[in-house]
Amino acid sequence: MNFSDADGLRGGSSSPDGVLTVSQLNRQVARLLESGFPRVWVCGEVSNFTRAASGHWYFSIKDESAAVRAVMFRGRAQAVGFVPQPGERFEFRVQVSLYEPRGDYQVQVEALRRAGRGDLHEAFLRLRDRLAAEGLIDPARRRPLAPMPRAVGVVTSLAAAALRDVLSVMARRAPHVRVVVYPAPVQGREAAAQLCDALALAIARAEVDTLLLVRGGGSLEDLWSFNDEALARAIAASPIPVISGVGHETDFTIADFVADLRAPTPTAAAELCCRSRASCIGQLSAAVNALDRLQHRMLERATLRLDRAVAMLVSPQQRLRQQGERLQAVKARLARSAALPLERRSSALAALAARLVRAEPRLTPQRQLLDRQVHRLAQAADLRQERARQRLAAAVQTLEALSPGRILERGYAIVRKDEGSVVKNALDLRVGDELSVELGRGRLRVGVIQVHGLL
Repeated sequence: MNFSDADGLRGGSSSPDGVLTVSQLNRQVARLLESGFPRVWVCGEVSNFTRAASGHWYFSIKDESAAVRAVMFRGRAQAVGFVPQPGERFEFRVQVSLYEPRGDYQVQVEALRRAGRGDLHEAFLRLRDRLAAEGLIDPARRRPLAPMPRAVGVVTSLAAAALRDVLSVMARRAPHVRVVVYPAPVQGREAAAQLCDALALAIARAEVDTLLLVRGGGSLEDLWSFNDEALARAIAASPIPVISGVGHETDFTIADFVADLRAPTPTAAAELCCRSRASCIGQLSAAVNALDRLQHRMLERATLRLDRAVAMLVSPQQRLRQQGERLQAVKARLARSAALPLERRSSALAALAARLVRAEPRLTPQRQLLDRQVHRLAQAADLRQERARQRLAAAVQTLEALSPGRILERGYAIVRKDEGSVVKNALDLRVGDELSVELGRGRLRVGVIQVHGLL
């Protein structure tokens, strides 16, 4: 790789003859290391540990024969939950880089775990997969939380800072909710069994509506009690909804997977287990205001109905007077309705009589008209008959003029062969043929002596 070309691609600058400055060289080497070298896990001891005022950690990672400088920035250092001590052995997830001002090769630590944590992580994954196969991690199995719990149980150590955080949040947000503590150690070899006992005690006493299983942050080893299979099954079988709040937001345990709700921290678990007093009071105030508005509307509607009823209410004397007026009106209508049919029938009879007079037949004009029509019809028949006779006579004359007999009378003849066919061409005959000749008057029998054709 040509560093001058790379620097130019990254927006750097160099002299016209391609000579780099030390800053340019270190910058390009740092970028080459960061982009070309993958993140890796490195195992070693902590040495020369320094915690700066800014919160960053500076130290070295070494083994028997080598060491490398390391830095862990404040944001990632705060997520660890403890401070490494010189001589302790860890596994570090690092990004290889270069400290440009001095040109020192170093690594940036993104996460760390105690040596041997890889085995614990594998055990964690195996248990999680087995519980998932049994359906204990299925979200559909989770129980709904009590919307308004009267009492909340906390399973944790009496000396844990998580307990103080939970009690502080509950006193501030929900002082009306009773808090019952079921003490149990949250770290150590016997912690998982005692956590199971505390959980069983809470279930047996059945005095709370929600259970909080909480602990502050720590290493994987510190939180390992919450990765116990027996504890996971006890949480899954609990008839009381369980909220887990173990470690920091980046920490996950088996208890988080099987719980009905996972909170990122113990403080968050206390906030999620119930509604705040202010929220409840606000909802209650809203309900009271809504009820008050509804009551006012009901009273207004009842008042309107009462006013309408009062307006419709009349005295007995006024009611009798109204009924008497209605009775007189009905009598008048009845009298009018009795006389009306007779008047209608009289009018209808007069109309029918007038129509009958107008419809009386007048025969004399009709007879005169009929006589005229008969006379005209007779004249038309005679005229048509005369014209037909004239057309017939003309047709007879034409037919007689075109008759073959008349033509033969003018000296023409019709010549036929023996079979009766008319001879039209002399070439159709042979000498010796006998022919029949029809004249205007009579017939002849002749023989062919000679044949002459016309050209």
